[in-house]
Amino acid sequence: MTLPDYRSTVFLPKTDFPMKAGLPEKEPTILAKWRADGLYERLRESRQGRETFTLHDGPPYANGDMHIGHALNHILKDLVVRTQSLLGKDAPYVPGWDCHGLPIEWKVEEKYRAKKLNKDEVPAKEFRAECRAYAQSWVDVQREQLKRLGINGDWDHPYLTMDFQAEATIVSELLKFADSGQLYRGAKPVMWSPVEKTALAEAEIEYEDIISTQVDVAFEIVEAPIEELIGSYAVIWTTTPWTIPVNQALAYGPDVEYALADLWLGFDGDVSDDASSEAMARVADVVPWFADGQLFLIAQPLLEAVNARLNAALASIDVTDLGITGMRFALAAVTDEDGGQVRVSTIKGSDLAGTLARHPLHHLGGFYATPRPFLPGDFVTTDAGTGLVHMAPDHGEDDFTLCKAHGIDPVFAVLGDGTYRTDRPDWLWLQGQGNVISDKLNAPDGAICSALREAGALLAADKFQHSYPHSWRSKKKVIYRCTPQWFIPMDQDVELPWDGRGGSDSAYDTDPEGTTLRKTAMRAIAHTRFIPEKGRNRLGSMVEGRPDWVISRQRAWGVPITLFVDRATGKYLSDPQVNARIVAAVREQGVDAWSEAAAADLLGPDHDLADYERVTDILDVWFDSGCTHAFVLASGRWPDLKWPADLYLEGSDQHRGWFQSSLLQSCGTRGRAPYNAVLTHGFTMDQSGRKMSKSLGNTTNPLDLMREYGADILRLWAATVDFTEDHRIGKEILAGVADQYRKLRNTFRYLLGALEGFDASERVGPEHMPELERWVLHRLAVIDSELRVAVGNYDFNTYVTTISTFVNNDLSAFVFDIRKDSLYCDGVHDPKRRAYRTVLDTLFQALTRWLAPVLVFTAEEVWGTLNPDGGSVHLLEWPAIDSGWRDDALSARIGRLRVLRDTVYLQLEVLRRDKVIGSFLEAGVDIQVADEDRFVELSGVDLAEMLIVGRVLVQKTDGGEGLSVGPVGDEKCARCWRHLPDVVPETGLCSRCAEVVAA
Repeated sequence: MTLPDYRSTVFLPKTDFPMKAGLPEKEPTILAKWRADGLYERLRESRQGRETFTLHDGPPYANGDMHIGHALNHILKDLVVRTQSLLGKDAPYVPGWDCHGLPIEWKVEEKYRAKKLNKDEVPAKEFRAECRAYAQSWVDVQREQLKRLGINGDWDHPYLTMDFQAEATIVSELLKFADSGQLYRGAKPVMWSPVEKTALAEAEIEYEDIISTQVDVAFEIVEAPIEELIGSYAVIWTTTPWTIPVNQALAYGPDVEYALADLWLGFDGDVSDDASSEAMARVADVVPWFADGQLFLIAQPLLEAVNARLNAALASIDVTDLGITGMRFALAAVTDEDGGQVRVSTIKGSDLAGTLARHPLHHLGGFYATPRPFLPGDFVTTDAGTGLVHMAPDHGEDDFTLCKAHGIDPVFAVLGDGTYRTDRPDWLWLQGQGNVISDKLNAPDGAICSALREAGALLAADKFQHSYPHSWRSKKKVIYRCTPQWFIPMDQDVELPWDGRGGSDSAYDTDPEGTTLRKTAMRAIAHTRFIPEKGRNRLGSMVEGRPDWVISRQRAWGVPITLFVDRATGKYLSDPQVNARIVAAVREQGVDAWSEAAAADLLGPDHDLADYERVTDILDVWFDSGCTHAFVLASGRWPDLKWPADLYLEGSDQHRGWFQSSLLQSCGTRGRAPYNAVLTHGFTMDQSGRKMSKSLGNTTNPLDLMREYGADILRLWAATVDFTEDHRIGKEILAGVADQYRKLRNTFRYLLGALEGFDASERVGPEHMPELERWVLHRLAVIDSELRVAVGNYDFNTYVTTISTFVNNDLSAFVFDIRKDSLYCDGVHDPKRRAYRTVLDTLFQALTRWLAPVLVFTAEEVWGTLNPDGGSVHLLEWPAIDSGWRDDALSARIGRLRVLRDTVYLQLEVLRRDKVIGSFLEAGVDIQVADEDRFVELSGVDLAEMLIVGRVLVQKTDGGEGLSVGPVGDEKCARCWRHLPDVVPETGLCSRCAEVVAA
């Protein structure tokens, strides 16, 4: 008998929502709609008057296309802002850009160099205009690229550090430091880029391994309180031969034990006197400093290391024709007697006070003729070298400090381009050799080593691999160079000009022992939240040990240091009226207002321009970006923002950059940090964990990823990695993310299909729902709590993982599987089906909102499919989840049933594998239970529905328990496919399906 086709009577899900996402094509259309609808402005209106949340955007540099670091950073910021907005807060987002500085200036200069033009011949105003245009062009490019990520912000009104208002605020903030005495000009060694011809801050330095020339150099001691030292040689070791021409002293460790060591030449085997004499003569020809009885002053623990370096000089000398198979230098402390007197062998460092040595190039006269004093230095160790350190106060912080304490000033021998000055004869012999870090000057056969070798002072010269500072932006080597610069002191007691924003905060009470910028910053760090917590120690250690802040640069494209210095006193002018004129002029004209032509007007009638020097340096760009809190949060230009910010969020490298410069700037002018919390993320590595590099060909371009996958996949990746550490990206990783996305999308598709035609009249209350539906509500209540905690911790990995686990494990693999029978086959008015659809609608409302901050485009598509006239999902707030839905006892019962389900399925899989059954619906399950409570629990549940089998029989036993499965033997319903005893052969329907079909 042929049965009717009942397919049309089954309530299968219906939706136009496609399984294939097509994100690369679809997302730009959604973006365009958001722009046309003014989504950001509408969101601001909807949250007006609510509790505020301010994330202050750290300014990316306006130079080059967006890279994967930009993408991660801005996605994380968007996740923060969107989740806070979802919680109902007013959470605006104002993007910004850092627009001044050397990289932009360098790029504009390249255009001139390509045309064989000299940038210095171009009027400064014209050159700065080109820099401004270049920066603006990249702002526009990056803005469109970041928009493509789905970042919701005030893109039409970003902040730019080159805006006149911003430049005026930066000037005003500088003058606050000046007026409070937190500014001084001094000559100190600072990191200097000879290529870029400007000072650099520590934040602009990165370290790379290089190969340098290491040299051991002998300084002849000509005067000493210990007579035996006179005529011996103090040995120094350095990896910067170029600093020897500006040596002015030698440093010793007061607590170091030094050896006065004999150098002698030893031979392998028995060597005749004639052969020995000839060998020594050959060595003397190649090693000019070698002489019998030569004495060297070296730290006792380093004798062996120095000896190893000296022996390298013997490698090129062939003495095999003399019957000598090997020879070596040996250093040993003096132990013999001379004329009945025991000669000194070891010397305490503190006994070297008063010792003088000749510069190795003393024969050149002039600067080199003055004997060099021995000075005590606590920084001298025996970790490496010789235990004696040559001091060049022009080129080292320790050198400068120690020499200054003993009245020795720098000589400023090296010019801004890294070459030696030509106006004094002392360094003319070094002309034509390039800048001081050139190989031509420093190589073992270069000018300096050659001069030392000819003087008989070069003991050893060889290659040496070590870490060396480079400019973060030009990637070129830098030097320490002593130049006049402007500094903000870290340890000067001052009365800070707090404006009341932080002064009343007990966390920032004045230190009774005095207030310095360092102390204020350290107190601020102690009262700031750090995510992850290790950021506190990292920033704290940097601030605790940092030197004074060098804020001056010798370039053109930046905010000027708007100070007039009295030519007679050397002090800068602090006049409120002059300051007001300067700030007003910059607000109207930008940085071009600070010009020689305008100087007299800026000074005003009370000051004679002839009496003042107009400072021409510009500000460190970190000072610029450190001021962004002042002109973005505190200026009122963006009234939705508040000061201090709730959160700063940047990469971990900004502990030495923006986090620190903002902290110091704000502490110096307002007495507290400009932020309440700091979140840092790590760097993105390739799939193998290697640092991305163009030379390795392992970079990942976010623009390419969006063209291939769409922005939502990139956003999901950013949300699911542990971004607080370094993390990875690659094709395999993105394939896994895409699979996770497909599961979430398919869940939405199921919900949309299952909710087709649903309206409020169908809804039922939790009290009328079966246990499975009430368990789903319980899980929603639990997850709601977990997600709120995750949002509070900015833990988006946990946030997304919690949702995905719920969707995949609790819904798709459990609830949806069980309830498909009810959804498809129960009557449209059946209470159980209505309860399930009610829960599905609750799930839809929750999941679309929870995932909207992550999958911004997909959530909008999903929401619009079910609610075509419902506006944007991004205007909605956190779903209404009743904490009263939580039922831990019910959760425990369902948990036990899921364990039973898994156990049964293991046995059913065996039957299906052996083809005893075709599907689980053909199976019957017999359960024997001894425990009374367990029997009652299982008897009160429709286990056949829960297990999706044909029949379940639960029996109470007096002892043993068991579980068995087998074919059920009942007829299969032609509509619901369940094997049931009430299936009528003539219709092929079970009683439930017969009733639904007849209705």
